[in-house]
Parts: sequence; structure tokens; C-alpha cells
Amino acid sequence: MRVVVRSRSGGAPRCAAVLDVGRERRVGEHAGSGAWLVLAPVGRARSYAGCVKGFASDNYSGAHPQVLAAVAAANDLHAVAYGADPWTARAEQLLREHFGGQARPYLVWNGTGANVTILRAMCRPWHAVLCAQSAHINADEGGAPEFLVGCKLIDLPTPDGKLTPELVERAVVRVGDEHAVQPRVVSITQSTELGTVYRPEEVRALAELAHRHSMYLHVDGARLANAAAALELPLRAFTTDVGVDAVSFGGTKNGLLYGEAVVLLAPELAEGFAWVRKQSMQLASKGRYLGAQFTALLEGDLWLRSAAHANAMAQLLAAAVTGLAGVRVTQRVQANVVFAVLNPAVSARLQRDWPFYL
Repeated sequence: MRVVVRSRSGGAPRCAAVLDVGRERRVGEHAGSGAWLVLAPVGRARSYAGCVKGFASDNYSGAHPQVLAAVAAANDLHAVAYGADPWTARAEQLLREHFGGQARPYLVWNGTGANVTILRAMCRPWHAVLCAQSAHINADEGGAPEFLVGCKLIDLPTPDGKLTPELVERAVVRVGDEHAVQPRVVSITQSTELGTVYRPEEVRALAELAHRHSMYLHVDGARLANAAAALELPLRAFTTDVGVDAVSFGGTKNGLLYGEAVVLLAPELAEGFAWVRKQSMQLASKGRYLGAQFTALLEGDLWLRSAAHANAMAQLLAAAVTGLAGVRVTQRVQANVVFAVLNPAVSARLQRDWPFYL
């Protein structure tokens, strides 16, 4: 679970702090349904002998034991490199089962790499990507999409991290004008950076608008599993079935050591994508370890069980702090993120033992 805390100093609240409570684990005698994390509070190193909860990022959590076991099992003898191995083949098959037979999956190292390679497949240098101001591609990828793709990001202010057809429509301007970048992609995050979730009909409306303007719809799904758990729907129900063209499907924030999956749903995007992945330095030589992780995640319900647990912990935290003096939860808690406004003095005291971002 991620929790974001916003501190207020005089004027408007400043964003953001993030809290990770992770997923189900059992380690030695420390058994329970909570998370098992070892983390260092911001600004100083610290070690813990026992089980603690972290409040800074999904990425602070360790890997799920089933994932680690799958990696260890794959670490036997030799296997063909660069993804031509049975573990990767099985992972790709499972991704097609979840997203539909037309899906073309490619395993990559990380979330920024997944987003950048998709945008490279969708865009030319004179194209623009419309996204929320809070979008990860806009706020947390170090300018990678603009640097590596050559496109322009047009970020749209939105109070809950969600784009609407009305917001996008107003930004589709100067089409055909050679002096202006041309809108080519609508990019949304599911669940959003503010912890909110798009309903299937909301995604469909954006897809229809994008396609009407000859644009693609990209979903940054670093926490797509959390959205599925919140919606109680299969993955394809709010992606493939509602017109999404490509998905970055997250694994790292849901129990993997590392690894994301690019899932291309518009068939033309797959043309040449193998070279896009290679040129983008996202092709793993020992690909079996990526494949083994995704197989462990997707073969049963581990992906959903872990995400649902993280969501439940966010609900638990939100319920515990709602009504406390000096605490105001600012966003509807739908996935594994809680946004709250705290007194700065309280934030400083909490950060002595638990990390979060202000």
C-alpha cells in the first residue's frame, strides 16, 4: 500500500508523501497477513531485526516468496538467452490469457522503460502526448519520454488525477498546423498517482475520443492489479474490451524483484517493436528470470491477492486516521494510496521512524 501525506505550511498543501504497506508475506516466526518490509527512513540509514511497515513507496517492499522461489527454480542449468526460453513463453501466454488473444506482450526491465518503449512505438518527434499533470510520465520519469521519444508532453491539471473527455477535447488543437506539435496519444494511469480508479466506461469514453481524433490510448498500469482488485473485474474488462491500445503492466510494485510487461493491443504497434525494445535497452539477456517472475505472478491469483491485500491495508489506514484531529484525507481511497493533510510538526515526528515523501 502507498500512502501519500501532504503537509500544509500557510498556503496550499504541498504534495506528496507516499506510504507502502506491501503485500501478504510469512517470514520465519513473523507470520501474519500484513507486509514484511525492511526499510530506511528518509535521510538516515537504519536496520530492523523484525517486521516493519514502510510509508515511502511500493518499491520499498521486498519480493514475494513465491516469486523468489520461481526465480530460484529457473536458476538451473542453461537456458536460451534474450527471452527465447520456456519461462518467457509461458509468461507471454498468461498475459494473452489475461488481455486477449490479440495481445502482443514484451517483458521489460522497469516502468519507465515500458512507458517509453510504448510511446516510441506510437509517436514521431512532432507528436504530443496528453496526460494528467500528476502522471508518472510527466512528473517522475526525469524527462525520459521527451528525451528518448522526442515527443512533447502536454500535461492537463485535474483534481483527482483522472483525465476526462472534456479535458482532452479542449487540448486537441491546431491539428494539421505544421507550426504546432500534433496530438497523438492520450495517456492515463490506472490506478492513478492519486489513488483513484477509472471505471470501464470512463476508459471507453477516452478511447472513443482518442480514436475519433486518430490518436492512441495508452494506459500506464504500474498498479493495474490494484485497479482490477478495486473494480473486481478481470484485466481485459477495463483495457482490451474498452478500446485501450497499449498497456504498461506493472510487476515491480506487486511483488516482483523487477520487471514490467508491455502489452500491445493495437496490432500495428507490434511492427518493429522488438527493435524498439532492444534500442531502448529494455531487452534482458537472461530473460528467463523475468519470465519466471511473471509466470509465478499470473499463473494463479497471486497478482490479485497481493493487490487486494494492499488495497485493504489502505482502507484500514484511511479508516484509522479519518476523524483524527489535524488529519484530513483529501482523495477517495480506491486503490493502495492514501492522501492526507497533516500538521508539519506531526509529519516531522512521524518521519523519525517511518519514511514518507512531503
